Amino acid sequence: MEFTDVKFMSAREKAQVLRQWETFLRHGCKWEYFTKALYHHLIQHCSFIAHYDRAGFYGTYFHNGEDTVRFLGQFDTKKAEACGVPRSVEYGDTWWVSGDYEDINRAMIEVAGQYIPQLVEGARESQRSADILRARALLAKHGLGMSIRK
Repeated sequence: MEFTDVKFMSAREKAQVLRQWETFLRHGCKWEYFTKALYHHLIQHCSFIAHYDRAGFYGTYFHNGEDTVRFLGQFDTKKAEACGVPRSVEYGDTWWVSGDYEDINRAMIEVAGQYIPQLVEGARESQRSADILRARALLAKHGLGMSIRK
């Protein structure tokens, strides 16, 4: 992938962030792979708000399965508009894939396509388990139990 230098990000930095993005996705969106550079690119050039800091952002999108699915939706071509670009999950626009950062952001969408199906499946299963655990705890609080049939 060829990137171009722009005022606030060199082609080399874009390539580095793309590698970090793929590593983050390949490792199941684990905190230890959520780099400072990746966080800064997401909040500065991908139409995400900061959520106070890197830990706040990570907590917002990666502690609950439903939130992870929402985050990944921004990079999912199945949710793309007629222009081929998915909408920002926070602002609802597609402008995040235009201008100076179009090259890297389109590359991020392309890379994400390899990982989104497995990541979404894992996030949904994680959310299901958490919901069932929460339901059991609430029932136990009131002296009740439950059985689950698939």
